[in-house]
Amino acid sequence: MHRGLLRSLRLYCRSFYNTLPLWGKISTLQTSLQLRRETSIKQIIFSFKSNVMSFTSEFKEFVSKGNVIDLAVGVVIGAAFGKIVTSLVEDIIMPPIGILLGDVNFSDLKYTLKGATVDAAGKAVNAVTINYGNFIQIAISFLIIALAIFVFVVKPMNAMKKRQAVAPATPAVSSKEEILLSEIRDLLRK
Repeated sequence: MHRGLLRSLRLYCRSFYNTLPLWGKISTLQTSLQLRRETSIKQIIFSFKSNVMSFTSEFKEFVSKGNVIDLAVGVVIGAAFGKIVTSLVEDIIMPPIGILLGDVNFSDLKYTLKGATVDAAGKAVNAVTINYGNFIQIAISFLIIALAIFVFVVKPMNAMKKRQAVAPATPAVSSKEEILLSEIRDLLRK
């Protein structure tokens, strides 16, 4: 920005150098610098305002589309569905599986890498464990969610696509004028 200002100042000075008296050269140079500085600040402010306005108008257009609202509703419903599935897995599915496996609580299944200890300051240090029981519960939750999405979203969409592909295209009904014109065309070909 400064290089461009200096170049334009040099060109300005060269062009008017020979036409102005000596006292006018200095005041013209100072005025030119002041005008260039004010113009560049105004341009920067205008550019910033126009960029902000275009960003906000583009954002308003994006938000006002139906897809964004549908996405927001889907996220809220998905979060609620996730809680339902979590409760289903933890409270209904896993307890009977735990009983079948010999009174096992899956949330308690873990492999201890390092036992709990007490440090030099007398604070308890928790044990380092691999909680594979919790992983099994989350994997079952994932499978249930994936099955629900497949059954309630993917299968109906595929069925709808098949119905659209199988449905024969209805032939366009020709008007009397089109029929008459096609007969004339056929007669002219003979």
